[in-house]
Amino acid sequence: MIMLRRLTILVLIALNPVAFLPLRAQNPQPSGTTVQAPSPSPQPAPRNPVRISVGRSVAPTTRAELLTRIEEIAHQPALEPGFFAVKIVSLDTGLLIYEQNANKFVRPASNMKLYTVAAALDRLTPDFHFMTSVYAKEKPNKSGVISDFLGVKGTGDPSIAARFNSGDYFKGINDLADRIVAAGVKRVKGDLVGDESYFNGAPLGSGWEWEDLQWAYGAQVSALSVNDNGIDLTVKPGEKVGAPVVITTGPPAMSFMTIANRATTSPRGSKSDLQIYRGLGANTLELSGSIPLGDNGWTGSVAIPDPALAFVSMLRDALIKRGVKIDGRVRTVSSQSIERLPYLERVQPTGIAVEIASMPSPPFSVIAAQTLKPSQNQYTEIILRALGEWARRDLSATRDYMQDVPKNSEDAGLGVVKKFLRQAGIGENDVALNDGSGLSRNDLISANTTVQLLTFMSKHKYFAQFRDALPIAGVDGTLRTRMKGTPAEGNLRAKTGSLSSVASLSGYVTTAAGEHLAFSMMLNNYPDAGALRRDSIDAIAVLLASFAGKTQ
Repeated sequence: MIMLRRLTILVLIALNPVAFLPLRAQNPQPSGTTVQAPSPSPQPAPRNPVRISVGRSVAPTTRAELLTRIEEIAHQPALEPGFFAVKIVSLDTGLLIYEQNANKFVRPASNMKLYTVAAALDRLTPDFHFMTSVYAKEKPNKSGVISDFLGVKGTGDPSIAARFNSGDYFKGINDLADRIVAAGVKRVKGDLVGDESYFNGAPLGSGWEWEDLQWAYGAQVSALSVNDNGIDLTVKPGEKVGAPVVITTGPPAMSFMTIANRATTSPRGSKSDLQIYRGLGANTLELSGSIPLGDNGWTGSVAIPDPALAFVSMLRDALIKRGVKIDGRVRTVSSQSIERLPYLERVQPTGIAVEIASMPSPPFSVIAAQTLKPSQNQYTEIILRALGEWARRDLSATRDYMQDVPKNSEDAGLGVVKKFLRQAGIGENDVALNDGSGLSRNDLISANTTVQLLTFMSKHKYFAQFRDALPIAGVDGTLRTRMKGTPAEGNLRAKTGSLSSVASLSGYVTTAAGEHLAFSMMLNNYPDAGALRRDSIDAIAVLLASFAGKTQ
C-alpha cells in the first residue's frame, strides 16, 4: 500500500503537478545491491518540501509546456543544495530538447557501467565467451590418474554463479566437475590449484573506499570468480532472549570463511543493534550486537576475501562427491605469485601443459544484461579487465589502441574504453575514468558525454543488444519497482546509479507521440535522501514518456 501511494504521488508530479509533495529521506546503497548493513545515522531532511504548483492537463502536448514542467521539477527548492545535470535529445531529429549543466563534470555512480559495457560490446562482440580451462602436465593415464597438479585457469567468467543458475550456488561448479570426470579423471596425486593469474594488478577497483570492501557490491575482482565473490547472509533472532542469533549463509558450507557469532537476541520491541564486520583481507566475519525477539532480521551479501580459493574449495568438494580422490591440498596462484604454473594459452600436444577440460560462459550479450540490469559492480570490473587483456594479448589490437600497453589489466582496459569513446566522439579530456563500475568516487563524466554515447550506440550494429541489456521501467532490474502504472512502464530503458550523494538515470524513452529520445540525468552533492532524489528524476522521465506533442 505504501509503495502504491508513492507511485501515485510520482505520477501526480509528472502528469498533473499540484500543491506540494513531501517526501521522506532514505538511505540508498550503491545500485545493484540489497540493504547491506544496519541503517546508518539518519541524514538531515531536505530544507524545503517539494512544491510544484499550477494545474496541468494529464500530459504535456506542446514543447513549451514540456519544458516548463521539466523546469518546475529540476528547479524545485528542495533540490537547490545539490547539483543537477540534465540533457535530453531527440534521436529522430537530432534536436536538443533540454539541457542544464550538461557540460559539467559529475560523479556518475553506476551510469559509468554504460561506458564499459558499450565498449565491450563493440570490441568483444555480443558472441564473446569467457573460458575456464582445466589443465595438467599430462592427460590422465588409463587408470584416470593425474600424476601431478590439476590446475583450473579462469579468464574472468562471472557466470559461475547463482544469478545465472536459478539461484543454485553449486550448479556452475558442478557443471565444471562433470566435465572433469567426463575427461576420465579419477585421482589427482598433486594439488588442486586455482589459477587466477590471467588478470594483472590489484583485485580492487581504483578509487574504491574501504567501507565498501566488506560488502558484495565491493567484492574483489578475480579471473576465477564464483557466486559474485560473495556470500548471502541472513541473520534472525534466536528462540529466546539472550540466545545467539541464527545465521544462514548461501552457499551453506564455507571452508573458506569463518563466522564469529557474538550477536544475541534482545527483548521483543527493543531496537536492533546488529553489527557486521570483516577486516580488510580477513577471512573471519564478526557479528556482534543484538536483534529483538520476533524481528524479521537482516539479509545482505558479504564479500569473500579470496575468490579463487573459494572456487577451488567448492570444486574439490564437487569432485570428491563424484568419486575423484584429491591427494594434495587446495591452493591458488595469481599474477603476483612467486610460483607460476606451466601453462600455454593455446595448448599444444607437445607443450608443457595439456587441457583436460574447458567450460565456456554464456555469450557476452547475456552477461551484459546480467551486468546492467542488476547493476553488478564486480561483473563490470571483470569486463573492464577482460578488455585490457584482449588488447594486451592481441598484438594488432595493442598497436592500434595503445603505444605503451600498461601491465595492469585495469589500466589496459581503461585504455580500450577511452579509444572506443574517441570513436564515439568523446575526447579523452571530456571524461575522467577511474574504474569500470562507477563505485569509485573519482569517476567524472557529464550529461553531455553520456547522451553522446547513447546517441552513438543507437546507431551501432549492436544497439539491440545494448538496449536489451538495460533495465526496463516497472519490469526488471533496478527499475522493476519504479514508474509502474505510468507511460514509462515497459517503455523506458535506462541505467540507474546511486551513491551516498549521487543519483543518476540515463537511457532511452519513446514519447506518447512515438518520438525516440535519449536522456541523462545526474544529481550530485545531494544528501542521502533517496526518495526525493529518485522521484524527482523519475518524474521527468515520466513526463518524457507521456509527452504527446512534437519536439520541433
